[in-house]
Amino acid sequence: MGILQEDVVVISQAEKPGEPAVITVNCPDKTGLGCDLCRVILLFGLSICREDAQTDGKWCYLVFWVVGKPNTRWDLLKKRLLEVCPSYFSTSEFDYYKPENQQPKPPDVFLLKFWCAYDREGLLHDVTEVLWELELTIKRVKVSTAPDGRVLDLFFITDNRELLHTKMRQEETIHYLKNVLGKALISCEIELAGAEVTACSQSFLPPAITEDMFNLELPNKHRSGFLAPNPVSVTVDNTFSPSHTLIQILCKDHKGLSYDIMRTLKDYHIQISYGRFFANRKGNCEVDLFLMQADGKKIVDPNKQNALCSRLRMELLRPVRLAVVSRGPDTELLVANPVELSGRGRPLVFHDITLALKTLNTRIFSVEIGRHMIHDREWEVYRILLDEGDGLPVSRNKIEEGVRKVLMGWE
Repeated sequence: MGILQEDVVVISQAEKPGEPAVITVNCPDKTGLGCDLCRVILLFGLSICREDAQTDGKWCYLVFWVVGKPNTRWDLLKKRLLEVCPSYFSTSEFDYYKPENQQPKPPDVFLLKFWCAYDREGLLHDVTEVLWELELTIKRVKVSTAPDGRVLDLFFITDNRELLHTKMRQEETIHYLKNVLGKALISCEIELAGAEVTACSQSFLPPAITEDMFNLELPNKHRSGFLAPNPVSVTVDNTFSPSHTLIQILCKDHKGLSYDIMRTLKDYHIQISYGRFFANRKGNCEVDLFLMQADGKKIVDPNKQNALCSRLRMELLRPVRLAVVSRGPDTELLVANPVELSGRGRPLVFHDITLALKTLNTRIFSVEIGRHMIHDREWEVYRILLDEGDGLPVSRNKIEEGVRKVLMGWE
């Protein structure tokens, strides 16, 4: 027999300020479940400070100790975690009730278009914050400033609640935007975006940028976009367990570290039978993972071991790529992150970029967000042209450092 749905995900909120909340997940297993759960936790702005996971291949038990915002919507978080958990029927004799090979329908993409009479510091972040609170996912953005100072914002978004086609949901979204934009808002409309509309958001990346930022090899020295000295140790041990490969990781903690490990394993179709993650107060992490391949066997092929370890090192050393470059006479901030094989990008990247620039009192002149296939891998690329006006308020190095700290959770 299964367990009651309310027992699949149990959240125990912290009793005292500063203590972690505890999230317990008890459900049927599937390859990539850890990645999906960590992604939801990251999307809610929470950081995992400790994690334990175990499974027998059919049923799993996971515990996350998380810290984050005091205004976390715990009931909504529980609902979103339940949505990625397999149902009891996925391990029972009633499998035939479920359609085989049924792929989820891609969410509809909507165009949120609005004009503002003028720009101000932090405007774009305030809009991004509203969309995040409304559970609207930003797929692409096009922001441009007219010669008269008016600002046109085009947000291509999807709705996690799948209600944006309704008049009530659209009115709710516009209402929240009016509250945050105030008198600056001239007009606002939401419509279903056609394929020809979303295609116009694609942009060209210069070869010099792609070669430097998207190199998949571990560099021997500091390069542009490299995330600062941060040693990562990944070792393989096939002697400790007769049936599992033990991967041990030592590294510096960063925002989404568990997600970065889990998405890499998911892309490689690797199953975690037992895992332990712990981050100490100094920001150092220890991770032990007992793994099996999709066929239930250990990873014994040296080439597969080296490929997996190299990818884990790279993903933990450079989970996002970052550079501040010249775009003609102007300054452009470039941020990129790999896309999961499932097609999902990293949560909250644009939110964190705009937050960092708001903190640095740096205005945004235009934004382009698009996806590009580079070195046989899909990347989500953010190109932010900065409004220099009378000159940047801080140096390029300060901008790069400030954005990196927020993205990595080191602020």
